[in-house]
Amino acid sequence: QVQLVESGGGSVQAGGSLRLSCAASGRTFSNFAMAWFRQVPGNEREFVAAIDRSGYSPYYAEFVKGRFTLSRDNAKNMVLLQMNSLKPEDTAVYHCAADFWGTGRDVRAAVYETWGQGTQVTVSS
Repeated sequence: QVQLVESGGGSVQAGGSLRLSCAASGRTFSNFAMAWFRQVPGNEREFVAAIDRSGYSPYYAEFVKGRFTLSRDNAKNMVLLQMNSLKPEDTAVYHCAADFWGTGRDVRAAVYETWGQGTQVTVSS
């Protein structure tokens, strides 16, 4: 099992930027594909981006391409989601998730075994 703690959420105006961090502890971090999902009340978790175990190949939901950048540092056991050109519709709780020996291409929330508690992102118009 790996433990995940997100940070970096907050409130920004449309067009602004935030950088979310996900710190992992426990098992060997490089054995996990990592992803970010987001959720608004009443809705299911929505895939945002994922990255493979090596960190060479991030994969994005269509609605964040060109705005968000996902990276990982296996030496620091950390995943970073840089979010630029934020829109009000990006408002949600953002969760980090881990998939043991995953490919970093899976958009299904059920595949990810471990989740962080989430961090709130609020974008005002």
